Amino acid sequence: MKKTILSLLSVFILFTSFTIAHKFYVSVTNINYSEKTDALQITSRIFIDDLEALLQERYEITAGLGTKEESELADTYIEKYLKAKFVLELNEEGVSYDYIGKKYDNDVVIFYLELPNVGFEGLKSIGIQNDVLSDLYEEQKNLVHIKWKGKKKSFVLIRENNKGMLNL
Repeated sequence: MKKTILSLLSVFILFTSFTIAHKFYVSVTNINYSEKTDALQITSRIFIDDLEALLQERYEITAGLGTKEESELADTYIEKYLKAKFVLELNEEGVSYDYIGKKYDNDVVIFYLELPNVGFEGLKSIGIQNDVLSDLYEEQKNLVHIKWKGKKKSFVLIRENNKGMLNL
């Protein structure tokens, strides 16, 4: 018994001594339906450094997000990227949403998006395709939470499985 415990302890020490900090690649998106405004209100959280790396790689701009030197082009390219990589469907038809803006919270950028005039009558499904950052990071996971009139559904979307749907 002592030998087994000693062996397990040795293996544990060996593995933990060579452990390096692993970076997680994740975004979190919340989609809520507002009955008051008949709109889908969307917030999405992404790590600033991951987004900056993406803007540099894809558009060759140094964004300087959250600094006094933030590029004037940052919002233009962020909106362009989000519209290409974050797709909404109502009743299996693509819809266009509005990019409202962004704010910073420590090392995270929070995006505000809105789809006005949803029209609850006749709505049967809400579909999401989220490829945000998965073109740059293979390990990227995009968590999506949808809340609609008491129904809640969550998805973990990855490069190989980038779509989710809430049937109403």
